[in-house]
Amino acid sequence: MKRTARLYALVEELRAAAPRPLTVAALASRFEVGARTVQRDLQALMETGVPVRSQSGRGGGWSIDPQMTLPPIHFTADEAAALTAALAAAGAATPYAGAARTAAQKIVASMAGPASAAAQELAARIVALQTHGDAAVRTAVERALAEGRVLRLSYNDAAGRTSERVVEPAGLLTAEGRWYLIAWCRTRRAGRGFRLDRIAAAAPTGERAQPHDLGELLVGSAGAGAVRPTVLGSLTAPPVTP
Repeated sequence: MKRTARLYALVEELRAAAPRPLTVAALASRFEVGARTVQRDLQALMETGVPVRSQSGRGGGWSIDPQMTLPPIHFTADEAAALTAALAAAGAATPYAGAARTAAQKIVASMAGPASAAAQELAARIVALQTHGDAAVRTAVERALAEGRVLRLSYNDAAGRTSERVVEPAGLLTAEGRWYLIAWCRTRRAGRGFRLDRIAAAAPTGERAQPHDLGELLVGSAGAGAVRPTVLGSLTAPPVTP
């Protein structure tokens, strides 16, 4: 079994046993590898954010919080190929691009035989013109949205003017290959759209943001007619004016 597939299988093995911990010896026997290999795999899972943890002492071992991971999802070969291709097209400046890459790897790793080869072959034929954004900015925006935190931005508008903004993130909008942070701007006291590649710096404040309805912030803007795809819930519409 390849390592990526084994990592995926390790998570599912821990999920199936949760909340009961499993010992390294038991996992090594299950996957027919050495204890050191299992230890390295578990450490790798921890480093990538998978909620696995160790418990020492009698009855201890490794366990996972099942509420922090998804149960197995059974895709058809066509569904898995479509997801792999879509995730492969995520550019470096796309929000959550890192998670998209690891998700694509897990999908391919969970498949076997011709289905896996077909998914990888299709993904190899998907190309995207990459745009480069500031990774630190993208990470700050991702975390602020996920955690509901206020952000302090240094923003360059279309005319090249720089301004400092304090914003309460509400969501993301994509239009014509660009990504926008939609937020309540405390500086302007109104909803605004900030093009991600024009955000020069983004710093979390640690302050909890007030919840804002994304649709209400878009009312009266060029993005007012934005619609949510039925499954993914992302937005596609003309950009809003900062």
